[in-house]
Amino acid sequence: MRGALGLQFATLIHFLLCCNALPRMQMEFAIQHTWDSNPVNHDPMKIIFSPGEGGLKIAASGPFFNDPAAPAAPPSQPFPGLWDYEVVESFFLDNTTENYLEVELCPHGQHLILLLSGVGQAFLQQLPMVFNTKISGDRWTGEALVPWSYFPPNINKMNSYAIHGSGEKRMYEALYPIPKEQIEEGQQPNFHRLEYFQDFRLQSIMGENWVQPGSDLWIGKP
Repeated sequence: MRGALGLQFATLIHFLLCCNALPRMQMEFAIQHTWDSNPVNHDPMKIIFSPGEGGLKIAASGPFFNDPAAPAAPPSQPFPGLWDYEVVESFFLDNTTENYLEVELCPHGQHLILLLSGVGQAFLQQLPMVFNTKISGDRWTGEALVPWSYFPPNINKMNSYAIHGSGEKRMYEALYPIPKEQIEEGQQPNFHRLEYFQDFRLQSIMGENWVQPGSDLWIGKP
């Protein structure tokens, strides 16, 4: 009996240790509105944030419009000006300093990382990243691993976007859009309106005791 109890106790300890080592949780979001708060007229793009090895894993899935055509660059490579193509974007902000990270993912496999200090002020971009995609008919999925060193300290806000279409059919969609009553006449979409970002904590994914690794990339920034 004593041996059986000991085995059960050891099994319980092993289970607790394993659970403690597992990822804390994932956060899933659906981009259901245009930048100016109209409902999207298609199945929304979905984004999932979860723990990855040495960084944050971002998984995207949703409709594939194939408009515009693919960028003239190989998959899994950075591409400047990717925002002019079909793309999903996530921004991670410290609103006390206006330091933020912009991650852009294209269904064709290209990506773009921008580190910004001040609204729209990129000081580093086209950084390497592991990113893989798959297109199946009119759907696509992608998964990126964003290294912790790309994130500014003290992330407390986030927003995500999706863009597709050409010319007059160009669509700009936002997870947290600008409220209708705040839209001004002639206003154009601007994804760097940081005041509309919403509360977000990496500890909600990684665990309350998790401490974000430091990064030399942000030394000297406010």
